[in-house]
Amino acid sequence: MDRQTRIDFILDHYENPRHYGALPDATVTQQGVNPGCGDRVTIYLRVDGDERITAITFEGEGCTISQAGASIVAEMFTGKTLADVEGASAEFILEMFGREIAATRLKCATLGLNATKEAVSRLRITDC
Repeated sequence: MDRQTRIDFILDHYENPRHYGALPDATVTQQGVNPGCGDRVTIYLRVDGDERITAITFEGEGCTISQAGASIVAEMFTGKTLADVEGASAEFILEMFGREIAATRLKCATLGLNATKEAVSRLRITDC
C-alpha cells in the first residue's frame, strides 16, 4: 500500500470501527492503557473449547492510531486461534500501518494488540 492508501485505511478504521462495543458474554476482558497519552482500550474475547476466538470486540478512547489499531486487531483475529494471537508481534502492526506511520507511535499502534495478548495470557493462566 502506498502512504495515502494506508492513511485512508487507518482513518476508515477510526471513523468506522469494526467490532466496537462491549461483549456481555466474553470469556475474558482486558483493559490496555497508554500512560504516556491516556489512550485506553478494553478488549473482549469469546473463545470456544478449541481455543478459537469466536468473537472479539473493543471499546476505547484515544487517538486515531490507538483506536484504529484496536479495530484492525479485532477484525484480524476474529475466527483465529489463541496461538495466532500469541504469535503476533509489533511487526504485524508495523506492516498494517506502515513503518513510516507507526514507528513514531508504536505504543499507540500496538495498544489493542498488547491488550489482546494480555487477555490470552490471562486465559492461559486461568486454565492451568
